[in-house]
Amino acid sequence: MNKIAIYPGTFDPITFGHIDLIKKGIRLFDKIIIAVSDVDNKDYLFDSFERVEIVKKALFSDLGLNKKKIAVITFNSLTTDLCKKYKANIILRGLRAVSDFEYEFQLAGMNRKLNSNIETVFLMSDIENQIISSKFVKEIVKLKGNIKKFTTKSTIKLLKRKYEQSFN
Repeated sequence: MNKIAIYPGTFDPITFGHIDLIKKGIRLFDKIIIAVSDVDNKDYLFDSFERVEIVKKALFSDLGLNKKKIAVITFNSLTTDLCKKYKANIILRGLRAVSDFEYEFQLAGMNRKLNSNIETVFLMSDIENQIISSKFVKEIVKLKGNIKKFTTKSTIKLLKRKYEQSFN
């Protein structure tokens, strides 16, 4: 039986923290489906289709990760419904700090109530990536700071282009 994990998130943009979890996940699971949220309750810098392309470029072009073990999709449903659709019984989530735990704990509990066959697996990125957040990466690039320690080359290029378009 294949162990398929769904890794849901906004990935606006993908960071080395996300990538660290993906690399760890592909060692644990047969396949990871990176599910890029398309729910309208957030103010995204990139639309969901742009975010899918950014994730694909970062993982496959920049880093050369195995396309057979990773799929990148958009979704606008419950994560538990997505799990059912892709026959996945694992939701992969990342924890950076204690502050993440309460929200993630509640989310895992709600998902468990929605479908008792689904387990949430929490992974932590390596220490040097735990402080990285998409929010801070966007803020740094907006202020013309250097983000090469936080995300991939293609992502940096697309972020800079997006902010240049916004201010011109």
